Amino acid sequence: MIELLAAHPLVLLFAVAAVGVPLGRIRIAGVRVGIAAVLFAGLAFGALDPRLRLPEVVVQLGLALFVYLVGLASGRAFVRSFDARGLRANALVLAALVAGAAATVVVARLLGVDAATAAGAFTGATTNTPALAGVVEALRGSADATAPVVAYSLAYPGGVLGVIVAIAVLQRLWRTDYRGETAGVRDYGVGGEHLDRAVVRVTRAELGDAPVQAWREREGWQAIFGRVRRGEDEHLVHGDTVLRVGDVVSVVGTAADLARVVPRLGEPVDAVIDLDHGNLEVRRLFVSEPAVAGRTLAELRLPQRSGAVITRVRRGDAFLLPTADLRLELGDRVRVVARRDQMAAVERVLGDSYQGLSEVDVPSLAVGLVAGLLLGLVPIPLLGGVTLELGFAGGPLLVALALGAIGRTGSWVWTVPYSANLTLRQFGLLLFLAGVGTGSGFAFAQTLRAGDGWGVVLAGAALTLVLAATTLAVGHKLLRVPMPVMVGVVCGQHTQPAALGYAVEQAGGDLPHVGYATVFPLATVAKIVLAQLVLRLVG
Repeated sequence: MIELLAAHPLVLLFAVAAVGVPLGRIRIAGVRVGIAAVLFAGLAFGALDPRLRLPEVVVQLGLALFVYLVGLASGRAFVRSFDARGLRANALVLAALVAGAAATVVVARLLGVDAATAAGAFTGATTNTPALAGVVEALRGSADATAPVVAYSLAYPGGVLGVIVAIAVLQRLWRTDYRGETAGVRDYGVGGEHLDRAVVRVTRAELGDAPVQAWREREGWQAIFGRVRRGEDEHLVHGDTVLRVGDVVSVVGTAADLARVVPRLGEPVDAVIDLDHGNLEVRRLFVSEPAVAGRTLAELRLPQRSGAVITRVRRGDAFLLPTADLRLELGDRVRVVARRDQMAAVERVLGDSYQGLSEVDVPSLAVGLVAGLLLGLVPIPLLGGVTLELGFAGGPLLVALALGAIGRTGSWVWTVPYSANLTLRQFGLLLFLAGVGTGSGFAFAQTLRAGDGWGVVLAGAALTLVLAATTLAVGHKLLRVPMPVMVGVVCGQHTQPAALGYAVEQAGGDLPHVGYATVFPLATVAKIVLAQLVLRLVG
């Protein structure tokens, strides 16, 4: 069997996946590791024989694909979140990493650990391959060139597991309600809010003094008005609609928003505005037309062009309030109210093709990845003669964040349909975890059998656990960052896609990706520099 797996890397890859993915679904003490279990399955396979390792290109492809698609999905949220809170999150991560590097130097000097091993252990505990590459490059030609690689492989599994354990323990200790904390978090650019619908009979005469849009701006209402019934007639509510006493109007928003809006309109009623025999129709349509992707609802001008109103937008499992500045993305499912004779025109504008949602624009994906990979190869000079390369993680991520924020350039749509993004992202993460696991498995097992590496394993795991737990506690409890975002920040601090996969499963939404993308670039650069400092200060 070992001969077969060694001779056929594809068989090895899917054997690791076949073992790791089901293991990740098993609950232990109420916690599932998720796709991160593929890493540990890879370590187990790799420990059997040094030939059981996947080609390096598998790791590079998986890592580049994963971080690029995360960047595309998080680009706009990354830009929005980079306000005072984003700067504060980056400052917290930088402080934690500096403290971790300082602790590594102190412990290495006290215990007499050589500089190469200390630097490798730091990169493994913080799970950063570009930082390890920088250390190896600095030691090129010396007798210690292999020491950081061994130390990295020993500390790396603990680096992954330490982040996961920190999240699992603290979320249980704090009894985290991810669904509750996600609800209504608009400021991070990712919808997780639950939208309700209310039907209200207008009793306030003053509403007739100005159109609906003027009232929305004056009162700061974050709600969408759908239809109004006036006598026997039903109409769509547009910005210039003036409500009158006795009108029955439908309003969509969060529970908190409706609690503000409904009393200002009148009184809620149990009536249902029935469209079955009216001149209006409600449809749920998919956004599959590339010409629409990346454009705001204000730019589309559906009410003016087709007399249609979008009352809800569903992206994945999250509902978004269709405000004027909301940009539609391929794969969004929108709830549209329009005149029956105009619904076909609305379908043509949005696309409504289910098949189109599974298609990927390969040229735009390839161009973006090429740009990211080339950026990752560019040497960036730093102080002290040290050069920095962002590598296969940092380069694609930075390019993807920029392209995801832009959305489109002329006829080129950079984003990928939501479902296709998730599928490719998961596949990329699987490749990365399987490749890293099989590549480190044998050295990891051999060192443990010899009894020489337990100190590095324990020290690396302890450093990771302390850094992750401290960052979580300070960020969530002191800085009041929502837990779904904070778990992503911690994963970004450790530049750890395996832990991010676990965090996303726990949070049940995309907010961890926002936190991850916010701090990942700075964390990558900081760890490359800090690893070089550890090497010099210990030496």
